[in-house]
Amino acid sequence: MTIGIVGLGLIGGSLGLDLRSLGYRVVGASRKQDTCDRAVAIGAVDAAMTGLDLMRQAEVIFICTPLATMESTVLELIPHISSDTVLTDVGSVKGWVMQAVAPHWPNFVGGHPMAGKAENGIEAAQLGLFKGCAYVLTPNDQTPPAAVQQVEALVRPLQSRIYHCHPDEHDRAVAWISHLPAMISGSLVAACGSETDTSVLKLAQELASTGFRDTSRVGGGNPELGLMMARYNSESLVRSLHAYRDQLDKVIAQIEQADWAGLESRLQQNHNTRPDFVKCHQLGCG
Repeated sequence: MTIGIVGLGLIGGSLGLDLRSLGYRVVGASRKQDTCDRAVAIGAVDAAMTGLDLMRQAEVIFICTPLATMESTVLELIPHISSDTVLTDVGSVKGWVMQAVAPHWPNFVGGHPMAGKAENGIEAAQLGLFKGCAYVLTPNDQTPPAAVQQVEALVRPLQSRIYHCHPDEHDRAVAWISHLPAMISGSLVAACGSETDTSVLKLAQELASTGFRDTSRVGGGNPELGLMMARYNSESLVRSLHAYRDQLDKVIAQIEQADWAGLESRLQQNHNTRPDFVKCHQLGCG
C-alpha cells in the first residue's frame, strides 16, 4: 500500500517515519523543495515533491497542513485522486473540519493525533512520536465505516490509544486540556516579560528553571498552531478561558483576604484531581 502525506512538518514527517518503518511506501508533498529533499534524506518519505502528482499513487492520504489551508488543499487534491482514496487529517479542531472540509470528499475521516514537541518542522520529526498517545477519530453520520476502519488499521500499529467521538465533543475536550493551556502558558510568558524593573527581570530570567520551563512550554510553541486553535475553536476556547478566569479570581480573593485555609483546601483539591488528567503523559505521550 502507498500512503500519501501532504504537509511534511513535525506530524507529517513523524507519520512518514512510522509508516515506512511498518513497511508502507510513503509519498509526500510540501510547499518547499528543501522540505521535500530533507524528508527524503531523513527517511520520512520514499519520494516527495512540491506538487500533488505523487498523490495519485496513494490509497490513503494524511492531510497535515495548517487548518487555514486544509480546505484549499483538499480541493486541490481532488483532481489528482481516485474516488476510493481515503483522506484523513491531523488537525487539532474537528468541528470545523467536519463541517467545512469533509463534505468535499465522501471518504474523509477526521483525525487528531495528540502528540507533539516544542520544536516544529521536518527537522523535528521523530520515529515513535505517537506511541502511547491518544489518536482521536471523529466520523460523522456521512463517514463510510470502511474508511474509518482503514485509517484505524494504519494508526493502530503506531501504538496509539484510539478514541472515537463526536467532533464537537472533541473540540470541547481539547479546549480544556490543549487549547486553554496554550493560551494560559503564553499569557504567563507575557506577564513575566511585563516586569518593568530590568534588574528583576534579568534575575527572573537567570533563575527560571524546570517549573517555569514546563509551565511555559506550550505557550512558547508554534504561534501559527496557537492562532489556529483560537480561530477554529473559539467558542469552546472562550468558554474555558472564562472558567479559568473565574478560578483565578477566586485564588486572588483568597490571597488578598488571607484565607489560607481556603487556599490550602483548593491546592489539595488540585493535587488530588491532577492525576486524572495526566495519564497520557505517564504513558509517555509527547
